[in-house]
Amino acid sequence: MAEPVSSIPNLGPASEAAFARAGIHSAEELRALGADAAYLALLKSGTPPHFIGYYVLVMGLQGRPWNDCKGDEKKALRVKFDALKEAAAHAPLAGLPGPLARELDLLGVVARK
Repeated sequence: MAEPVSSIPNLGPASEAAFARAGIHSAEELRALGADAAYLALLKSGTPPHFIGYYVLVMGLQGRPWNDCKGDEKKALRVKFDALKEAAAHAPLAGLPGPLARELDLLGVVARK
């Protein structure tokens, strides 16, 4: 049986539900994707961007407490977070629910501006 997303440190039921909406249903899937790809999937599925949510995910995947992120490490994560927000904003199907966006993407549908 797959490990739930909430088995990753710092992630609880709300994170688990958000990742499920993005099509990520297990801790194994989340670990395989990594923090950046998984967070981008969240953004593309309609989850509003939130820097703390991003670095909580990064810290959790490293097995670290959420508040362990400080100084230069936090500044570097802010740069990555901003890049992920930008990438999600320019994704052709950004803002659509994750499963719908994936199906439309498989069909080759591109959202109009």
